[in-house]
Amino acid sequence: MSNEHIEKSYENNTPENVIVTGGGSGIGEAIARQIAEHYQLIICGRRTARLLSLSKELHNETQTLIGSFDVRDQSAVSNFIETLPNKWQNISVLINNAGNAHGMDYIHEGDTQDWDAMIDTNIKGLLYISRAIIPKMIKNEYGHIINLGSIAGIDVYPRGNVYNASKFAVDALTKGMRMDLNKYGIKVSEIKPGLVETEFSRVRFKGNLEKAKKTYSGCDPLQAKDIAECIAFILSRPRHVNIGDMMVLPLAQASSTIINRQ
Repeated sequence: MSNEHIEKSYENNTPENVIVTGGGSGIGEAIARQIAEHYQLIICGRRTARLLSLSKELHNETQTLIGSFDVRDQSAVSNFIETLPNKWQNISVLINNAGNAHGMDYIHEGDTQDWDAMIDTNIKGLLYISRAIIPKMIKNEYGHIINLGSIAGIDVYPRGNVYNASKFAVDALTKGMRMDLNKYGIKVSEIKPGLVETEFSRVRFKGNLEKAKKTYSGCDPLQAKDIAECIAFILSRPRHVNIGDMMVLPLAQASSTIINRQ
């Protein structure tokens, strides 16, 4: 990536500050590793030990700050952003990666606690941290927001119901953000991964490793690093280029429901 694109300066000619939510594992962790060479990182998540470990690993590549909070907690989100040290106040890039899926039940059998967890994280959590950071970007008339959507946000599948709805909402919010922030020179992008092998299915099936393994069986799924590399590419584009929407699938996947398993 060209330094012209990725090291825009404010007053002190230092690398840009990037905040990554859900940075303690999976795609979020991969993103942090992928872009560490070129950015100062604010890595956020719920699992403090993992955040500390990652921060330590990246110590020789960049400066890091960890944010140990749950994006579902609006007061925790606001407090963290409002009390950032001065050197971290200018946030150039927000990567809304935090998200989850819980359960895969028919709508009439769904667990309402699972519904709340998905809506509170995938939609409200994204909104809470975006609301806290966007005014800073508007003040600077500069910024880039990248939302992690999903193929599930454009292609419904059986028993996906509420998870599908939450990712459709991310797609709509991304488009709305792009319209609302256009006049301020703020880029808004969305990346929609297909099947990615992470902890996602283990969480969805509540620790049932057999079910989780079946999700990826018989095919070569994407890895977290694949998505991180795509995000690095989105960030590397010149100032006048905004990649608004990107869908990334493994070769074996044609849609949410069509996967060529061998």
